[in-house]
Amino acid sequence: MSKEVFDFNAGLKKKLFIAFIAGAVLLTVGALMPSGGHEEAEGDHTELASAEDHGNDHATAEKNEGEHHEGDDKQEPHGEDAGHAVSDGGHGHEKTWLDRFKIDFWINNVYFTGLALIGLFFFAIQYAAQAGWSAYIIRIPLSMAHWILPAGVLMLLTFLLFNHDIFHWTHSNLYGEFLENGARNPDYDPLIEGKSGFFYLLSAPGKFPVFFIARMVIFFGAWYLLFKKLRSLSNLEDELGGTSYWYKMRRFSVAFLLVFAVSSSIAAWDWVMSIDVHWFSTMFGWYVFASWFVAGLALITLITVLLKEAGYMTQVTSNHLHDLGKFVFAFSIFWTYIWFSQFLLIYYANIPEESVYFVERMFSDKYAPVFFINLIMNFFFPFLCLITRDAKRLNVFLKIACIVIILGHWVDFYLMITPGTLGESGAFGFTEIGMYLMFGSAFLFVVMRAMASYALVPKNHPMLEEAKHHHI
Repeated sequence: MSKEVFDFNAGLKKKLFIAFIAGAVLLTVGALMPSGGHEEAEGDHTELASAEDHGNDHATAEKNEGEHHEGDDKQEPHGEDAGHAVSDGGHGHEKTWLDRFKIDFWINNVYFTGLALIGLFFFAIQYAAQAGWSAYIIRIPLSMAHWILPAGVLMLLTFLLFNHDIFHWTHSNLYGEFLENGARNPDYDPLIEGKSGFFYLLSAPGKFPVFFIARMVIFFGAWYLLFKKLRSLSNLEDELGGTSYWYKMRRFSVAFLLVFAVSSSIAAWDWVMSIDVHWFSTMFGWYVFASWFVAGLALITLITVLLKEAGYMTQVTSNHLHDLGKFVFAFSIFWTYIWFSQFLLIYYANIPEESVYFVERMFSDKYAPVFFINLIMNFFFPFLCLITRDAKRLNVFLKIACIVIILGHWVDFYLMITPGTLGESGAFGFTEIGMYLMFGSAFLFVVMRAMASYALVPKNHPMLEEAKHHHI
């Protein structure tokens, strides 16, 4: 007999608490360890990348400023300041453990926000598409969406506290070609000022970014309100039955999908792409979505397998797992397609302000290994692991592939964010692992508590009979 309600018992809570404390200990160890070579602020590669990226941007502003030439030893302090101003990550000062802490906090914010959103996205797709095969498992992605509210609070607080350390465009000295005394502003960046309306509409450039914050609040508010409505309707369907709630959920699911289609891309531009503010990619919204989506699918699949092994959800068969495995396999390839398309277009054009993004990641001693590990974890391994039919129906293969993908796409976000913020001072160690453990245990606590708050399998879902006879 299947257990209908998940038992979030003291043993599971204890394990999550231990994981959280272990993460905190690793963070402390990372803070106490000597930084070694991780505080070199401007390696040769970073200087080269910054020069390639921003040389043309500052040609106009500096054409009459002979004193700012690199070869002018008399103006060395100005050269250093300019190097800091034009560097996307602010590489002009040494990076400390606290800088890594702030960046890791942002990486995990973005990553786990994506997992929560993909939970609701997957849930909404099932209703919008009138899918029946997934009726047994849709409470799992719905539980993941409970993280949306904590994610919104953390995201807003992190930006308000650490924005200057994450986003170069928040520095006020970049705006205004002339200072108040009439002198030319040596830090002026015409390209960033040209983009200032996207961040500072309704406010002065370099001051409080009203438009940026408004988007963040509106997006999280819309996502959370639609999540609350869908959760409420799902619970009412359990209590009262009938098909009316299913039709209502279809309508609200379509509304969420429309909102998500627009907001997820803009969120990717805001929270990730604007870190490398001089660089842009028209495919970046799709790229972030693909990374979020395959990581979310892997988590849904992993939780389903673990619950089934624990004696829950006995209605779920190898046919349902096969479909989940196919989704994970297919969207790993989709992520690779987006990755390669973005890379190929930039590589072929070889325009400095575009290619610098990959130069910073492919030819850096710090990030080149991560660059290729990212491809192995997120494409080659899941492709080879799940390519056969049997692999998609066996728990052991699904668990291994999903764990690698979940970790791999965290590495993907690390690679998107760290080079543009920490430059050659970036590192991977106890600090990054500890932060991931703390966020992961908090996220899983919220998800498990949500799963324990209602039946794992909807009681009155009109598609339960179709799910029961699902066969492929």
